[in-house]
Amino acid sequence: MVERESRLLVDHPSLWRGEELVGRTDWQILLTGLEIEELQTAAERLLQQPVESIEPAGIELPLLGPRLKQIGHDLEHGCGAAWLRGLPADLDQALLGRIFWVVALHLGTPLSQSAEGERLFSVADKGYASDDPRTRGPNTNRKLSYHTDRCDVIGFCCHRQAKSGGENRIVSSMALYNEILKQRPDLLAVLCEPFYYLRHTVDGGNDKPWCQQRVFSFCEGHFAANLLRVLINRAHAHPDLPDLTAQQVEALDLVETLADEPHLHCSFRQEPGDLFFVNNWVNLHRRTEFEDWPEPDRRRHILRIWLSMPNSRPLDPLFADNYGSVEAGALRGGMKAKVEN
Repeated sequence: MVERESRLLVDHPSLWRGEELVGRTDWQILLTGLEIEELQTAAERLLQQPVESIEPAGIELPLLGPRLKQIGHDLEHGCGAAWLRGLPADLDQALLGRIFWVVALHLGTPLSQSAEGERLFSVADKGYASDDPRTRGPNTNRKLSYHTDRCDVIGFCCHRQAKSGGENRIVSSMALYNEILKQRPDLLAVLCEPFYYLRHTVDGGNDKPWCQQRVFSFCEGHFAANLLRVLINRAHAHPDLPDLTAQQVEALDLVETLADEPHLHCSFRQEPGDLFFVNNWVNLHRRTEFEDWPEPDRRRHILRIWLSMPNSRPLDPLFADNYGSVEAGALRGGMKAKVEN
């Protein structure tokens, strides 16, 4: 792989297009009966312990452990995504949450996802008004744009699914890079330059009001893509930060347009018990709009974990402001907990 100045097509196992992902052996993982029994037994032993206090020490998975190690390798060096299926659909939230946490601990280190320090985050429509500062994409039922989260790997665990909609869509960032290079190399050059990001409204523990990040970058030969357009748009609207140029807006629009092309993205729907992990540096993801059930105990509920991975890639130095560290394998990402005076 080459540094960004060379503007050559990238080639890597993380490069895939559309439905070809479905047939890959490093993508869909069907858990065996014995692996499921092992996970449930481990989680049941932890039911009396607060889930976020559970540490890796003492949790042994002799059957599934080696497979999870391979999944961790493939998330970085393979297609960058893993869909684990086979868990019973009727597990209660307490047990399912601990199963999810145990799996996550075998992959990486869970990170804070809010100023309150939540590491196991509930994704559900909270019904907040659009101008409520607590509103973030995960707590609405609206369609989300293609984006990445502030971690190496993001994990989703489906507890309950919506009445309709709520599909997952992912797209290889490398495929997008190559497409833009072929179609609009002038706009690729723009996407390899820094964009301003305003601090998120829920990122109250962050003392930096803004930062800069590239959409596409290379560091020591390693590719990385990162995008959260809502924070770019908020920076554009901020009086103290420069406006986006017409070319920057065109470049960002092209990323979103290409990502929605059926021949480039993969669409699927998690069902109760499904676990899904995706490497944020090589894939963008989004969720489609959904219609929920009227009964509160049937409404869509997804558990989410942000992970810092021990085998992560080095990053462009600009990411230090938002991730804390950019060295390969460093503990990085997440939101700082807010310290009350």
